[in-house]
Amino acid sequence: MKPLDLSSLPKFRDGLTFLYMEHIKVDRDQAGIRLSGPEGEFRFPCAEVSTLMLGPGTSVTHAAIFELSKFGCLVIWCGEQGVRFYASGIGETRSAKNLYRQAALWSRKETRLAVARRMYLLRFMDCAVSEGASIEVLRGLEGARVRAVYAKASEEYGVPWSGRSYRKGEWAVADPVNRALSVANTCLYGICHAGIVSFGFSPALGFVHSGRMHSFVYDVADLYKMEVSVPVAFQEARMGIQDLERRVRISMRERFRSGGILKRIEADIFDSLSAVSDQELDPDGMLVGEVPEGLNYDPGSP
Repeated sequence: MKPLDLSSLPKFRDGLTFLYMEHIKVDRDQAGIRLSGPEGEFRFPCAEVSTLMLGPGTSVTHAAIFELSKFGCLVIWCGEQGVRFYASGIGETRSAKNLYRQAALWSRKETRLAVARRMYLLRFMDCAVSEGASIEVLRGLEGARVRAVYAKASEEYGVPWSGRSYRKGEWAVADPVNRALSVANTCLYGICHAGIVSFGFSPALGFVHSGRMHSFVYDVADLYKMEVSVPVAFQEARMGIQDLERRVRISMRERFRSGGILKRIEADIFDSLSAVSDQELDPDGMLVGEVPEGLNYDPGSP
């Protein structure tokens, strides 16, 4: 086997992407990693897979975790089919280049706004938006787009819509479609969080959202909410309240599969952070010739 260079982080797309497993035991043997489950045993190519997602009913040994980390395979503990993100180990993070780049872009007002603007533009791929549009204009356009998507979904699925309303601790008070939206968004946050961590970025350093430990998760998830979460929520709310949360999770899981969300998350994150060219960054991902400014706390809400 060719030795793995642990000094750099390979491009995620060069691997076999995520491998999700549930109801298995993960252990190490002489040949590497062994997965044992109801359907038998097989060996896991940990040098070729970027992220192993462990779902319900999974057990893993200390020796297996050691082996996986040695080969740079990120281990994520998640809900069924990855719809909840619980915890993660380390991936091939001997290099912090991607994190440095994210931090450098986030720490300067000009570059932070450039990335935020790029993320807004990614939401308008299906319509004409002026390249010179300001952040304020983009926010206004996004607000109008969101209202239009909700109105269209309400009409299409025949579900009344009076606005987004959810109060923590009063789950049962919310109407079915608002409950469905909350569940759908939680699923989306989980899969985006998994992708962000696997690429070596920080979930906390957001560009549109800020001040929260999951700010960048909210940034990335917003790219897909109108396309994925909203239609799923209205579709399932139309079917009634019985098993609503479970039905939403299953439907979201299918959307992730059919829509290739994992590949899109990778492409869209790197596209967003390309708002500043590589020529402006040094080999470590820091802005050339400049010391990052102090961290600015700007409270925001998802």
